[in-house]
Amino acid sequence: MALISCVSVFAGRIADTGRDPVPIMAAAVSLVSTKPRAELIWASPRELLNVFHADQVGCHIITVTNDILKKLSLIGYGLDRYSLDTVRMFHDDARQAGFQL
Repeated sequence: MALISCVSVFAGRIADTGRDPVPIMAAAVSLVSTKPRAELIWASPRELLNVFHADQVGCHIITVTNDILKKLSLIGYGLDRYSLDTVRMFHDDARQAGFQL
C-alpha cells in the first residue's frame, strides 16, 4: 500500500499578500482529489475564520497555532458583548499605563 502524500499550501502567506486564499485552496482541493492517496494541508492560518474556510473548501488538514485554538471559545460569542469586552480591555490598559480617563 502506498503512503499518503500531503500537499501543503501556505494559505496564510497567500493572504499576507492581500490575496484571498479561499479560491486558490478550493482549486488545490480539486487538484488533490485526482490523487486518491493525497491530502491537502491548509498551512499557516492567520485567524479562526480560516478553520471554517478550510472546512468549506474540503481541505483535509489545517495547521493551527495555540493562539487560534484559544479563540474557539469565541464561536457564537455576542458581538455587543465582545465589543464591550474590547473597550474594557483598552480602558484597563490605559489606566495601567497611567493615563487619566
